[in-house]
Amino acid sequence: MSARSGLAAGARQIIHAEPHSGCFVCGKDNPGGLGLVFQRLDNGRMKALWSPGSRWEGFRGIVHGGVVSTVLDEAMSKSVAAAGCEALTAELRMRFRRPVQSGGLFQIQGWIVRRSKRLIEAEAVLESLDGLEYAHAWARFLSLPDSRAPLLRVVTAPDDGDHFEVDFYETPELPGQEGS
Repeated sequence: MSARSGLAAGARQIIHAEPHSGCFVCGKDNPGGLGLVFQRLDNGRMKALWSPGSRWEGFRGIVHGGVVSTVLDEAMSKSVAAAGCEALTAELRMRFRRPVQSGGLFQIQGWIVRRSKRLIEAEAVLESLDGLEYAHAWARFLSLPDSRAPLLRVVTAPDDGDHFEVDFYETPELPGQEGS
């Protein structure tokens, strides 16, 4: 079924950040996924162990940077969800410090750095078990408004039934964007 077939032009659709067992990163019912299991630490951080296999390589022996970005985004997302916030990643920045080798054993940690009304800033690291950092991520998450104030409106695309466009509602200015 195409995205537009069930929506009238200009119709609003409420967006929710609802977890499900088919998640690519942590879904226990996704046999093609990464299978990460996160646990909450006493300090509020979320942590998972990961041994990426060769199927996640970009270059031979090196895990694809997009996969590394994905697991760090998930760690931050888990920390946001554990704090009771329903939010989506609005901005993601990565720093790769060392090549992540497939077959290695790594720990991933994510935590919240700062919160305001709708903006949540978080960080995450991918490191060896002895604490050597391989990648670091920073992200801003935008809290979703409740169902009375939808954040997104889905608008049908004029070209075909397999694509759609979204309009944003009530998007707050992010720090550093004042007056732009």
